Amino acid sequence: MISRALTIAGSDSSGGAGIQADLKTFTVFRVYGMSAVTALTAQNTRGVSGIFPVSPEFVRQQIDAVATDIGLDAAKTGMLANRAIIAAVADAVRVHKISRLVVDPVMIAQSGAALLEADARAALRDEIIPLAEVVTPNTPEAAALLDMTVESVAEMRDAARRLVGIGARAALVKGGHLCGDEAVDVLYDGRDLHELRAPRVPTRHTHGTGCMLSAAITARLACGDALVAAVSTAKRFIGTAIAGGLALGAGNGPANPLAWLDEESRELISKQEELHHRGTERTEKSTKK
Repeated sequence: MISRALTIAGSDSSGGAGIQADLKTFTVFRVYGMSAVTALTAQNTRGVSGIFPVSPEFVRQQIDAVATDIGLDAAKTGMLANRAIIAAVADAVRVHKISRLVVDPVMIAQSGAALLEADARAALRDEIIPLAEVVTPNTPEAAALLDMTVESVAEMRDAARRLVGIGARAALVKGGHLCGDEAVDVLYDGRDLHELRAPRVPTRHTHGTGCMLSAAITARLACGDALVAAVSTAKRFIGTAIAGGLALGAGNGPANPLAWLDEESRELISKQEELHHRGTERTEKSTKK
């Protein structure tokens, strides 16, 4: 049976982030994607011009509809918008026993627009994060959730431990907002700290990277990967998506999840060529004998 993943998140009318980015990422990883829309946004590469939250009751109805029929192997949350939606989602996660839950604590868009109401931050921390197999904040989100500064790798390690301390089974603190030649992410799995490093790609076309990274982790968890393996694959995927970023619109264009398929194709061709060369060498040796 094909693996199944659900995204509980907002819609991005420009297609670069939110459920659109999540569903593209699920498809790239050959996972059947489903969605529960929490909010509609009017946005493009220059910013967010409007937000229309969905009623909590209808968010819950969407989750119930897919969970009780198609079923799911993993799920992720993105933009949850307000306290009432957070409460509805938390209850649905508990009722449907969704254990492989990735929580992307979306608070602020790349353009600076607020995507979570101010009074909902505590609810996100207290009701959703304790349900997470892994929570994936960037450094500003980790700082806001924990009321601390997160401006170095050492502080990222501390933040990851604290997030596990408030209930998440694991925490991935993303360092894309920091400076340096490398993009460093810190994963704490409840026992060990792991640092994932990759060369920083000089580009402004990074819209949707947080959504895509958490969606990639969700997809790999849905396929049965252990957490560290899922995060490692997702880290490589997002580097490829950023390197293949699309110069669309007048602002910050989106990262490109489809670039992963190009990389997979190159790897497959390379492996086929290697096998061909090995076969040719064996044939030549046999001929000489």
